[in-house]
Amino acid sequence: MPEQPPYLRVADVLRQRIAEHVWTAGDRLPSRAQLAEECGVGENVVRRAQELLISQGLLEGRAGSGTYVAEARRRVRVVRSSAREQLGGSPFRADMQALGKQGDWESRTEAKVPAPAEIAARLGIAEGDLCVRTVYEFLADGRPVQLSTSWEPYELTSGTLVVLPEGGPHAGVGVVNRMAAIGITVTHAVEQPEPRQASAEDASLLGIQKAALVTHIRRTYYSDQGRPVETADIVIPAALCEIVYEIPVGR
Repeated sequence: MPEQPPYLRVADVLRQRIAEHVWTAGDRLPSRAQLAEECGVGENVVRRAQELLISQGLLEGRAGSGTYVAEARRRVRVVRSSAREQLGGSPFRADMQALGKQGDWESRTEAKVPAPAEIAARLGIAEGDLCVRTVYEFLADGRPVQLSTSWEPYELTSGTLVVLPEGGPHAGVGVVNRMAAIGITVTHAVEQPEPRQASAEDASLLGIQKAALVTHIRRTYYSDQGRPVETADIVIPAALCEIVYEIPVGR
């Protein structure tokens, strides 16, 4: 059996001390030099171990101050479900209301943005074709808990009342309901979730550590004709949210 990498061994030591309440929430950890000497490793090994536990939400780094045991937080439950898209309102607001929280979001839309290659492939259009791009920051009680960047083919909604996702009489009701308003029936979505580390921009917007663990979801909505009508990159921080998939059965 391969020997465990040193940084994972050190992470296990730190994790155990937190579990055994040697260190409790808010406690400052000893310096990296102290921990390195105690564990018989280099300071870079301790740094990697701490970064791992920061990404898992057990520790938090404070610039110029050190590394601390993170406060326990109740994670926000984010439900991914096709059924919730049919309710005529915002699924995110419904999730937050169920948790006793106020759900809201801030957004910024740009029309006629050329589609990058990956987005064009997901939407079934040519690279450089114009899109409507909307960047979202979703808030629970005013705190950012989710990011999303949405792309829609401009020619699909151009000249209609739903060309701007967050403007006009159908603002804020979601892709399914907006498309229905212009005679397009959205039948399903495909989601591809994968874990990754937060980018510097993610960390800044979400108030988390750079390299903290997030779930990146690539989501694409399809019409009853099989045409992609919207695609989005959704970023959800693991330390703040738990993701639950609700799957209809018996149909």
